[in-house]
Amino acid sequence: MTCFKTSAAALALLACGFGGIAQAQQKSGEQTYKDVCMVCHAAGVANAPKFGDAKAWAPLIKEGQAVLTAHAWVGVRGMPARGGNPNLSQEDFAKAVVYMANAAGGKWKEPDARLMAAIQAEEKKRIAELKAKK
Repeated sequence: MTCFKTSAAALALLACGFGGIAQAQQKSGEQTYKDVCMVCHAAGVANAPKFGDAKAWAPLIKEGQAVLTAHAWVGVRGMPARGGNPNLSQEDFAKAVVYMANAAGGKWKEPDARLMAAIQAEEKKRIAELKAKK
């Protein structure tokens, strides 16, 4: 499994070099998906839920928007933190998660200030949980 985690991270980082240039402007969820997320989520690299696969996304959507976004932002399962793009803003990342979740049957809304605060609070909890496991 470590091999897959490394491969997913390497592919995502490689994608950064070609499509994930520092983002001064905010992008749509679709654009961020195409620039960063598609590398893994189109093909299911390292068991990434494929774009539009309602069955694969259903349990993730059930986790809730703030939880799923924060956990993915920090890095979860085979997914590297920030999708492997250190220049990606958390808001652009959150928009991409909305885009992918909705393509698989979710009914999530674009992140507003309140949702971003919830994502950041969940991010802190997740980081504390991960530190406690070490």
